[in-house]
Amino acid sequence: MAAKMSDVASEAGVSPGLAYHYFQSKEAIFLVLARRSVRPPEELRAIVQQMPGTPRDRLKRMLAGILERRRKDPEFYQFFYQAMASDSLPADLREKIKEQGLSIREIMRGLIVEGQATGEIAKDDPDELVQAIMACLNGLSRLAFSSPKETGSHVPDARIILRMLRPDQSEE
Repeated sequence: MAAKMSDVASEAGVSPGLAYHYFQSKEAIFLVLARRSVRPPEELRAIVQQMPGTPRDRLKRMLAGILERRRKDPEFYQFFYQAMASDSLPADLREKIKEQGLSIREIMRGLIVEGQATGEIAKDDPDELVQAIMACLNGLSRLAFSSPKETGSHVPDARIILRMLRPDQSEE
């Protein structure tokens, strides 16, 4: 957010005049990007439901996608943290971003419950398991916020996070 409109235009490979032709300010660009990045909950659910495999397989794919995005594009998560911290973020957009986060949590919880029923996932409280996963993901996002250049080498593979969900031998 500290960048000037000329910096944004330069990074995009256009002249500042052309950038101003389409956007009044960098804040206007920010809002367009934020709106385009938010997916409706039903779209997210449909994507996960169409994934093949067991509940654990689908959760692994979901986490792998989230982690890969953090690895390859840490600025995306910086962007959302800045959006949510901004007082100028329109209320409808703030609500859509919150809905997307809640939807991701609900999807994860559903996969965990399904995986618990099949014995693939630990029988712990599903809400606590989701909270543990989200804490890992949020920590990685904060790393991206503080040092985006180092994020790629610090993001773990999804299987490492999934180890938290592995049933104990005594549960089997």
